[in-house]
Amino acid sequence: MKISTLVILLCSTLLLSSCGYNSIQRNEEAVFSAWGDVEATYQRRADLIPNLVSTVKAYAAHEKETLTEVVNARAKVGQTKISADMLGDTAAMQQFQQAQGQLSGALSRLLVVVERYPDLKASENFRDLQHQLEGTENRINVARQRYNESVKIFNTSIRTFPNNLTNNFLLNLERKEAFKADAGASTAPKVTF
Repeated sequence: MKISTLVILLCSTLLLSSCGYNSIQRNEEAVFSAWGDVEATYQRRADLIPNLVSTVKAYAAHEKETLTEVVNARAKVGQTKISADMLGDTAAMQQFQQAQGQLSGALSRLLVVVERYPDLKASENFRDLQHQLEGTENRINVARQRYNESVKIFNTSIRTFPNNLTNNFLLNLERKEAFKADAGASTAPKVTF
């Protein structure tokens, strides 16, 4: 009787060690961590924009409309928040991405203004802020890519055998939503001077 109990315990231990419970948990935590990085890079951008707008206003009073769009888009981004527990909500992710897309569009128009009026480039402060903004946009892109990779790993881990059994019977975790391209992003923008 002792040998059969030992065999049952050994088999149970082997089954539990390969059920994926811990790896699913690690993968979900990686998604949350990657989302935190996305939020941090967006926050960095939001912190830079007031300085950028103030500097540009001093040199480009005639482009007030473009600057107002940037300020309004930034305000909308500040109002649109998404928490880690909302990452599975497609509508919330779309709303968040739309607000970020509007801000990116307004910033793109601002940079076109800079190209049209070379005298704005003479400002060393503006050039420095422009480089910081470009770097921030690159960081946002990298953070989005890392987030999407974490989502892919997590979603795969809860859908493949035997982890899918562990998820279905023990965890009941839902798929996470990845960042998607904005509507029309596949069309290259036209820049005219």
